Amino acid sequence: MHKILVCPVAFNEHVKLKSVITRFLQSPVRERADYLVVDDGSTDGTTQMIQSFAKDGVMTIKHPSQEGVGSAIRTAIQYARQKHYAILVIMAGNDKDNPNEIPRLIEPILNDGYDFVQGSRHVSKKEGGMGGDMPFYRKLATKLHPFLMSIFTGRKLTDTTNGFRAFRLSLFDDNRINIHQEWLNHYELEPYLLFKTITLGYKFKEVPVTKIYPPKKLGYTKMKPLIGWWSILKPVFYLGLRIKK
Repeated sequence: MHKILVCPVAFNEHVKLKSVITRFLQSPVRERADYLVVDDGSTDGTTQMIQSFAKDGVMTIKHPSQEGVGSAIRTAIQYARQKHYAILVIMAGNDKDNPNEIPRLIEPILNDGYDFVQGSRHVSKKEGGMGGDMPFYRKLATKLHPFLMSIFTGRKLTDTTNGFRAFRLSLFDDNRINIHQEWLNHYELEPYLLFKTITLGYKFKEVPVTKIYPPKKLGYTKMKPLIGWWSILKPVFYLGLRIKK
């Protein structure tokens, strides 16, 4: 078993997730990491598609019903800790992330002592960051969120809504990081982890990654405007104003 676990999470992403898995299996990082897909209660054939890759070493856990991306990431964290992995890489299940860029996330942890490495599409393009053809409203959201997060954490951040990231699982030995709160079941968990890691003084950095949006006919995202946006903004205000821990 490798010390690194790579985990996409997905709900009803049959076509896009198949590409995600295939691209990982064709990437060099396959030799360095194990692979787990958390299926958040899919009903469109996604489950059977994932199972067809079992012969290639792809593992999966399925929620009985849809619980939310935060709950799916919590499942991945719990599994990785139970199996004694050292590093968990989270990536999109809708084919927006490039598995060949996973080493950019894990090398700073393995070689330089970092605890949390955040992928950023807004780091200088000369360094390899690229946002792709984002819808206009998404461009606004991905600028506003890091601006607010930077204010509350006191750390200059460029891409706090990007789900492509890696972190040490030893972070969760710290009881000040409580991922089991019910209000973290949806999009809240990811910014919660980022906020806590930075404000608790763990070693953190951003690295350049690409984020490529799929063709519009396949759907940009399952995030609902207003409800989804508040879900990712909520931890910034709750933690920054000390409403929640």
